[in-house]
Amino acid sequence: MEARYRDTLTERRRAAATLELELEKERQRVKGYKQALISQSQQLMEERKRLHQERQSFEEEKQRQVKSGAAGAVLHRALQREDERHRRATATLKELEGQLVERQNAYCSLLQPRDQRLEMEKNMLLKVVREPVGAELDLESDLRDIFRRDKHCADLLNMDKRKNGSLMWVYLRYWQQQVTVQKHKRAEEAVFGGEFRSPTE
Repeated sequence: MEARYRDTLTERRRAAATLELELEKERQRVKGYKQALISQSQQLMEERKRLHQERQSFEEEKQRQVKSGAAGAVLHRALQREDERHRRATATLKELEGQLVERQNAYCSLLQPRDQRLEMEKNMLLKVVREPVGAELDLESDLRDIFRRDKHCADLLNMDKRKNGSLMWVYLRYWQQQVTVQKHKRAEEAVFGGEFRSPTE
């Protein structure tokens, strides 16, 4: 009986050691993912900071042009022309946000089949390659990065789909910032490139 007890104890110790090893592997995997996510977020924040600085420089130049009168009118017309493109791009990103929320909810769901999520991902990729803003922002590449790396899910009792996901929200903010910056850069290029002419010229 004592020998059987020792065998049982040894077996349980082995099982516990195996579980502990598996747990450590999982911890390392999660740690690696978190580090990658932090690195990606830092890169995106640096890019956002750079774009913000560019926008500030453009705003300063815009104010100087506005003060010049005729050039101000040219800039105003250039910005008006870009407004419609900006609205379309913003609408596309808003729609994409809703699709990403549903996709992440499917990823986190214990009930929705994997095939359904993969179909969502395929449809999103097909849509962005057809949209002008998709090429401008390289949305296809960014979406693939989200699908591959965003594994964040809220707790099992969560009823708010928007609490799922982490990297996707960083990208969404980055895309919107890019759309706004590009609007002003295109207007700037139109003014300084001579695409628009003052009525007095």
